Amino acid sequence: MNLKEAYEYAKQNKIETNQTRILLKYILKDKFNLYLAETLLSIEEETYFKNYINQLKGGKPIQYITHEQYFYGEKFYVDANVLIPQPDTEIIVNEAIKQIQNIKKKNIKILDLCTGSGAIAISILKCENEQRKKQHNVQMYASDISKEAINIAYKNEENILKEHTIKFIQSDMFENIDKKFDIIVSNPPYIRKDVIKTLPIDVQKEPHIALDGGNDGLKYYRIIEKNYKEYLNDKGIILLEIGYDQKEEVQELFKNSICIKDFAGNDRVIMLQLQ
Repeated sequence: MNLKEAYEYAKQNKIETNQTRILLKYILKDKFNLYLAETLLSIEEETYFKNYINQLKGGKPIQYITHEQYFYGEKFYVDANVLIPQPDTEIIVNEAIKQIQNIKKKNIKILDLCTGSGAIAISILKCENEQRKKQHNVQMYASDISKEAINIAYKNEENILKEHTIKFIQSDMFENIDKKFDIIVSNPPYIRKDVIKTLPIDVQKEPHIALDGGNDGLKYYRIIEKNYKEYLNDKGIILLEIGYDQKEEVQELFKNSICIKDFAGNDRVIMLQLQ
């Protein structure tokens, strides 16, 4: 099988061209050249390719095959133990970085609650280290209920930051958190339980523990609302990602909060500062 035949095979199996290109690049690595249609796959490479095509047909996200997802300009390792970070979530990173600049004190503590792959915590810390290193000393904490997720976040920290400075905590929400923070960021599970089964099949393959927000999608926002004041310093800020249709419900929980839109103009982040 050559590249041209591989593309045709994938097309027959209703796989998008872009996904086929990603698969072939992943399998062939340096051998891959989009413009050399006659490049031959070895028997082993062809076997892998056909196996991956079957997995895609079954709904497996391509990111769980290649173990790669780009977020905030960096390549993150992902597998079926963590949610695949999406571009919309970069909004919460942008806002956190903006708020850090407004904090007058030198030492700043930040908690990323429900960290998953660590994408939010790592992206904030990387940007802060690169651009404002002399202005602030950011101490980053990241928690998740899943031990597997914590291990993946730790791996991403090592690959991207090249050092281990984030304090990872296995915790069911605030259960094992014993400090106060200047900023708490979170992208908690917020999909309504009955909606999960209606999502695209590849999204349904992501860990339900990271999707399921209870019957009304607000389970974890209620937990955060009940506890966040205990874990924020004076003038502390909380930033929460929300579903595009959850603004009114979440703002009803977090009085006097503001809502920030994503790149597509959808409501995406709720922000509230303690007075």
